[in-house]
Amino acid sequence: MKKNHLFLLLSLFFSFAYSQKNNRFVDSIRIQHNIPEVAYAVVSADSILEISALGNKRIGTDLKADLSDKFRLGSITKTVTSYIAAVLVKEGKINWDTKFFDLYPELKAKSNADIDFTLKDFITFRAHIPTWSYGNETPTQKEIKGNDQQQRYEFMAWFFKQNKIISEKQEVYWSNPSYVAAGLMLEKAAGKSYETLVKELGRNLNIDFGFGQPNVMDVNQPWGHNENLKPEKPALNYKLNWLSSAGNINVSLPDYCKFTQLHLQGLLGKSKVFSASEFDMMHNGLPEFSFGWYSETDKKTNLNYSFHYGNPGTFLTKVYICKASNRAFIIFANVQSEEADKGLMLILDELKRKYNG
Repeated sequence: MKKNHLFLLLSLFFSFAYSQKNNRFVDSIRIQHNIPEVAYAVVSADSILEISALGNKRIGTDLKADLSDKFRLGSITKTVTSYIAAVLVKEGKINWDTKFFDLYPELKAKSNADIDFTLKDFITFRAHIPTWSYGNETPTQKEIKGNDQQQRYEFMAWFFKQNKIISEKQEVYWSNPSYVAAGLMLEKAAGKSYETLVKELGRNLNIDFGFGQPNVMDVNQPWGHNENLKPEKPALNYKLNWLSSAGNINVSLPDYCKFTQLHLQGLLGKSKVFSASEFDMMHNGLPEFSFGWYSETDKKTNLNYSFHYGNPGTFLTKVYICKASNRAFIIFANVQSEEADKGLMLILDELKRKYNG
């Protein structure tokens, strides 16, 4: 019994030491690049190989980083939206070739005639529509009425009325409203709000998904910071609600690890929901951007990565998945600046070098 107890203690010690082995390097980058808090993890399909949170939740305070801290995902939200879409397609509640106006015919006459795209077009950024984000001045809050779900409907009605399709041929048409439109289609197909769909997915995966700034619900959660390191005070942002399915989810690092592992397992053929080929289609089925995921080949190692990143104003997030090595890398920060982004890329490169060679 004593030997077993000693073995357990030694195992726990070495496991802890291993999981913290890059802390010193990561923290040095955090300090050099003016990042209040950074949280990072390296996972395989069935294990967390390294995970840590370093720094402070808000600059100028003694609120120390913690693994329970939540971060705004920004555009990494699209990896969640696209997965929900795939599930609903699998369940037969909607098809990839379902068109927006099939579900919202009352908006067709009020919209530009050329706008007639499918769920697949929106999810894969193949809909020829212009860009729009929270920095745009119009429409104003006075123009968009109703509850959260109704506001998203009114926003897309406004957007399709104001905009024509992009005539210039492009491989990909980067546009947040594509994911807003997709979110509306999922709401209509499921008969549930986008927030409910996300929460239901979270319950199935034991993940606590939230929305908006983490410090709105709890001031002791991380505060976002702008490029001047000014903390963002707790506040509801109506424009981010309009963009909920494009970039408004918040979640802790351990919980997003679970979602990332779900994808690694699926790519390796270990999912009970989708086949390996279906997961490969999600991640690599189209050039540059597929169903919620970018893809690229690392020139140094020749390894293929599917990835996404978020920059919602005062946070930065990155997730990189490598099927060939059964590794994924996730990095969150509570600041958005060019300097911070360079720091996160240095951390990512070091972790990839140590774990993937």
